[in-house]
Amino acid sequence: MTTPSSLRLRYMNPEFVIGLLFTGGMVLLVLLSDVIFQGAADKINLTARLIAPLTDMAHPLGTDPLGRDVFARVVSGGAVSLQVGILSVLGAVIFGVVMGLVSGYFRGFWDMFVMRFADVQLAMPFILLAITFIAIVGGGLTNMIMLLIVSQWVQYARLVRSSVLALRDREFIQSAHAIGVSHLRIIFSHLLPNLMGPVIVLMTLNVANNILLESSLTFLGLGVDPLTPSWGGMLADGRTYIQTAWWVSLFPGMAILLTVLGLNLLGDWLRDMLDPTGRTSR
Repeated sequence: MTTPSSLRLRYMNPEFVIGLLFTGGMVLLVLLSDVIFQGAADKINLTARLIAPLTDMAHPLGTDPLGRDVFARVVSGGAVSLQVGILSVLGAVIFGVVMGLVSGYFRGFWDMFVMRFADVQLAMPFILLAITFIAIVGGGLTNMIMLLIVSQWVQYARLVRSSVLALRDREFIQSAHAIGVSHLRIIFSHLLPNLMGPVIVLMTLNVANNILLESSLTFLGLGVDPLTPSWGGMLADGRTYIQTAWWVSLFPGMAILLTVLGLNLLGDWLRDMLDPTGRTSR
């Protein structure tokens, strides 16, 4: 039985507290960005270009080579990165979980077809897949999300398939078959709730991973539109000023670091919460 003291210990875990602080802080800033900055991320002011941090309270983190406020652009870039990370993971989860359920439950031809296709895709390096995909359909925010869905659904399909194979011969599934429960109801009412723990943990970690991938591809010119504020784009813009205006690259880099670190800490905490048998003593 879970006692109030044990619940308090769980939620006072440093991984949870620090992860929630970093991730929640960025999400809160993104949600309030329209109220706080009111379009300041795109306002060009060449008379205020390359102002150093903490020298002008109107621009606490300084300005970039076009006089745009770095703080406002970091927060606006966070909105793009979080949108890419969350939407791409949701898309990959929906498609991958359905494929994994069908493959693991029905076996036979569908299992062979889905898993062999997954093996072929896993053998392809991500950067090659990204270059091919973008060369065919182009860049942009929507296409970036689609690319990440295409590249990551396999992880969820394989994870779900292995869980379904372990559950499909259990007594409660066999009892459902015996009383005439339909395949669809067995899959979504009996199998799916019992395998969502590992999927939720992988989702949390993949949001962080997708933020890194989006920033990396945008830095290389393969991601979102250069006119859209993004962390990768800010790093690319600031690399030529790294010796004279270090803040243009430092703050978006710190935003990536803290957000990804926060999501990874939350993912580790969720793994411990959802898998008591694998929990380690601290």
